[in-house]
Amino acid sequence: MDPIDQFVTNGTPACVSDVNSWCNQVWQATHVSWLADSASWLVAKPLKIVLILAVALVIRFIAHRMIDRLTRDRRSPKPGGHGHVLAPRMSERRAQRAQTVGSVLKSTVSFLVLGVAGIMILGELGLNLAPIIASAGIVGVAVGFGAQNLVKDFLSGVFMLLEDQYGVGDVVDVGPATGTVEEVGLRITTVRDGSGTVWYVRNGSISRIGNSSQGHAVAVVDVPLPYAANLTHALDLLNSVSTAACGEAPLSADVLEPPKTLGVQDMDTESMTLRVTVKVRPGRQWATQRELRRRIMIAFGEAGIEPLTA
Repeated sequence: MDPIDQFVTNGTPACVSDVNSWCNQVWQATHVSWLADSASWLVAKPLKIVLILAVALVIRFIAHRMIDRLTRDRRSPKPGGHGHVLAPRMSERRAQRAQTVGSVLKSTVSFLVLGVAGIMILGELGLNLAPIIASAGIVGVAVGFGAQNLVKDFLSGVFMLLEDQYGVGDVVDVGPATGTVEEVGLRITTVRDGSGTVWYVRNGSISRIGNSSQGHAVAVVDVPLPYAANLTHALDLLNSVSTAACGEAPLSADVLEPPKTLGVQDMDTESMTLRVTVKVRPGRQWATQRELRRRIMIAFGEAGIEPLTA
């Protein structure tokens, strides 16, 4: 259409004839023909874009608040029983797990909501979305074939978090490394072993996990004795010493059940091995074993029983 036909004889844009249009509103306010003719781009589209962004941010905010409410741990420890001993660590584990899962969910929601808003904004700008979406699909397939290990690590990390297989502070055996978990991510788990070496283990490469810090642990103390030792006296002394030690500080805070003297655990050509076990809080088995060994060595020495050493 000829540009001259866009105007009436007095220079008023033809679009002003629509009283409900932005063109008419801008013309009534400014009486500038080029501004009224461009009202759709200068006023209508920016307002729509701002509205899309505002709605997206509100939806994102509400979704994040809902995720925070759903993942917030409101359970309190029940009094009595062994639960009150494990409650602080269990509550900490639940809080950490909820925080991590909540962070993943919020990131996913932000990506989806802002992604949809971006596509809608591109549509408002008049861009043809079909080629963009088709190109994105092709690129996605190509990246998917080239990043199979990344996807495997990510999915393994998601299931690990949902199933609460381990968390920060746990002592775990993940195959290539054994130590304390320092950081848990969706792709990498960081483990520091006893010598101080930091191991970065891909979640997708973990085929089995041994967790020494979940639920409860068992402190195992073996005492090798010569065959000449009085077995009955040694067992009675072992039971009384371990029972007394577990009833006093510092072990009493970690012990969940009275110690069990299992008796003769092993025999070889030179000695027999007595064993005592104690159910303790997760992660406290090593400190309990050290203290029990110290007390048993002192008691046996005072009784004239000399345990064998390696």
